[in-house]
Amino acid sequence: MSKPLPLSVQLYSLRDMAASDGFVTVLQEIAKIGFPYVEFAGLHGKSAREMGRIIGDLGLKASSAHVPLFDPEKRGQIEEEAGTIGYTHLVGGFGAKDFESPEAIHAAAEKTNSAINHFGPKGYKVHLHNHEWEFNGPNKGDLLLELAPRACPQLDVYWVKVAGQNPADVIKRYGKRTHLIHIKDGPADPADRSLPMTAAGQGSVDIPGVVRASEYAAVEFLIIELDKCATDMLSAVRDSYNYMTQRGLASGNR
Repeated sequence: MSKPLPLSVQLYSLRDMAASDGFVTVLQEIAKIGFPYVEFAGLHGKSAREMGRIIGDLGLKASSAHVPLFDPEKRGQIEEEAGTIGYTHLVGGFGAKDFESPEAIHAAAEKTNSAINHFGPKGYKVHLHNHEWEFNGPNKGDLLLELAPRACPQLDVYWVKVAGQNPADVIKRYGKRTHLIHIKDGPADPADRSLPMTAAGQGSVDIPGVVRASEYAAVEFLIIELDKCATDMLSAVRDSYNYMTQRGLASGNR
């Protein structure tokens, strides 16, 4: 195996802690754990300049951000935040209704290509984050990525498995188009998507297999994310970091 990829964390995972204790406290805890990177999903009222200073003082960098890619009125804000904080990976996604028909998928592809035409020449990569509805039937997520050939899939391995597919196979299928992977674990039960997730290594997703498959792709960051968890979320994020770094599956600052 080549040198372990750097580990990031989707800060949406700790949204409840941010609401109760403040976003800066969340970032401080992430830095203490040893994460070198974070993936944003909003700046919680901070300006881009403030946020860049805060994470810089904590020894953190931004790997990427989930942003309102498909809202033309937000494009200036997206560019200002990305340029100031210092990331080039922009992530968006679509809901289940966007995959209910070929017409809906074509409409999603048009939005995706419009975003790529705008952001691509400025040095940004446009990524599409998935849930299970992209992969739980033929000609859905695959059709979208065919119609938007310059889009990069941000593969969420948990939801790929919920859809009944092998995450490692999907990573290999998209190969060099894949730069970001969401590392997420849990029961991945297709019969009940509402079940809480677990720390990495404590569920049914073959995380080592996912990491091995990343060598066939162009992955730059492995990003921990939990949508919800039955245990303390910060502890689950910390346990995920320890699992990934102590087994040499990803690199951190500790």
